[in-house]
Amino acid sequence: MITRRWGVLYLLFLSLSCGFAQQNRRITLDVVVTDKSGKPIPGLEQQDFTLLDNKQPNKILSFAAIQGGDATADPSVEVILLVDEVNASFRAVSSARQEVEKFLKRNGGQLERPTSLVLLSDKGMATTSSSRDGNALAGDLNENQNGLRIIGRAQGFYGAGDRVQLSLGALEQFADYESTKPGRKLVIWLSPGWPLLSGPRIELSSKDEQSLFKTIVALSDALRQARITLYSIDPLGLADARGLRALRYEGYVNGVKKANGVHIGNLGLQVIAEQSGGRVFEYNNDVAGEIETSIADTSAFYVLTFDGLPGDGPNEYHALEVKIDKPGLKARTRSGYYAQP
Repeated sequence: MITRRWGVLYLLFLSLSCGFAQQNRRITLDVVVTDKSGKPIPGLEQQDFTLLDNKQPNKILSFAAIQGGDATADPSVEVILLVDEVNASFRAVSSARQEVEKFLKRNGGQLERPTSLVLLSDKGMATTSSSRDGNALAGDLNENQNGLRIIGRAQGFYGAGDRVQLSLGALEQFADYESTKPGRKLVIWLSPGWPLLSGPRIELSSKDEQSLFKTIVALSDALRQARITLYSIDPLGLADARGLRALRYEGYVNGVKKANGVHIGNLGLQVIAEQSGGRVFEYNNDVAGEIETSIADTSAFYVLTFDGLPGDGPNEYHALEVKIDKPGLKARTRSGYYAQP
């Protein structure tokens, strides 16, 4: 079997960056249009789309319809399967690995999209090169077995805090790396999520609110500029169906406009996935099928560009909405951006 050496990106246990000035107002949106059954719809034209920026129409500067994920108008979509070994139990990690292997070996191991693997542990991120050979990737996955965690659930509040910092740091670092490569990326994060939505409500100081708000802005900018659409899949499936944690994320998906409106739940995995234009999959044991459903979003999508509006002040939140001038169709894309003066 052909195998490749795993590359390792080591994570620094530091606070996230505080955002940066927007140098270019040109914004690219990847838009998936689906029918009532959730099937992506090809064949639409620019005149079928209306872009609303803070509820006001904004001009679409360029438009490309991508079908099949491969076209000269846009680089081939890259799929990244990330197995979270930090926030999941050993049982969940084992299940996630089995389901990823099952997906990779479907269709004789012939993958429709270039795909890479990422294993996130408290020692860093181990990554493979991108390939369409699912059998080779499955071999790589089996070669790199997860080890014992340094950060464990038994460490209580402080262990949870370390996992959150590690997870968000990994997401930002990964987005920064992917921003150097052109094209759209689907990051499918197999994890029940980091511990932000299951614990008691935490009262934040004004300084904490400012810090969290800057983190939200930095992550939003990084994911948008890298053209990452994030998908969250809970490998626990039905075993997690009774947990209230999974339901709570829906209360935090609206964009945060100001620091005094921040809640720690705004940084949940499921929240970030929804805001990126991706999806959240829970309460289903067919994880391999959910991976395939996520990737089906690349079968037909649209790439729009527009100039973001200047903000009246730094980090001004702008809500985005794309409407389709055809009945029964719904557009899914990034929910907003942070404008600069």
